[in-house]
Order: sequence, then structure tokens, then C-alpha cells
Amino acid sequence: MAKTIFEKMGGTYVRQGDYDLPRLSLPAEKENRPIGVWGQRHLRYIRQYKRIFYTNLLTSGRLNSYIADINEQAEEIFSRLVEQMAEREGVTEQLKEENQMEWVGRINNIRSRVMEIVNNDLLYN
Repeated sequence: MAKTIFEKMGGTYVRQGDYDLPRLSLPAEKENRPIGVWGQRHLRYIRQYKRIFYTNLLTSGRLNSYIADINEQAEEIFSRLVEQMAEREGVTEQLKEENQMEWVGRINNIRSRVMEIVNNDLLYN
């Protein structure tokens, strides 16, 4: 029997019942970097809403590095924006020493706003 194009390219088949199925495997990831909460949120989003993009990243072996990059960007943007907004709104270490409860409330408010910015601008678009 003549070889198929798949076999000519080096592929092989495995017999499953009455069918010959191609042996397929995903390429190995080049690096295995840790993924934080921001990366997991973005991964969940692209898996659910951007399936073609997710599948392309997965089959090319670039999914983990892409998600790790998004996580690093989100962490950097989050910390930079929290610092900038706290400085602009006068949330300082002096306020923390004088009135801890007000400082906690204001910093939590800033963190919440920044979290929405990062989610809308980076993770869910």
C-alpha cells in the first residue's frame, strides 16, 4: 500500500479497533515558568472566549510562556499603578502611622480600582 502524505512526513499510525489513528503529540514547552493569579485569570478567559487563539498557543508549545509573560506584565502594572495612585492621593507611611484604619481603607480602595484597570485593559480584552 502507498504511503500517505502524513507517513511521508515521518508520521505514524496506531490501530484503534477498526481505525488507524495518527500518533500526534504536542511540542514540549521550552521553559516552565510559574504562573500567578493574573496569568490564571487570563488563561481561563482565553480558554473560554478565545478558543482558536488558545488552541494555536497550545499546539505551538507557547502557551505557558505567553501566560507567564501576561502575568509578569500584570504584576508590574498593578504595583506601579498602586504606587502612583497612593502618592497622588496622599496615602503615605505617615498616614499609616497616624491612622491605620483610614490608611487600610484608602489603600484597599486604590488596589480595587487598579485591579479593575488591569482586568479590563490587559486580561479581558
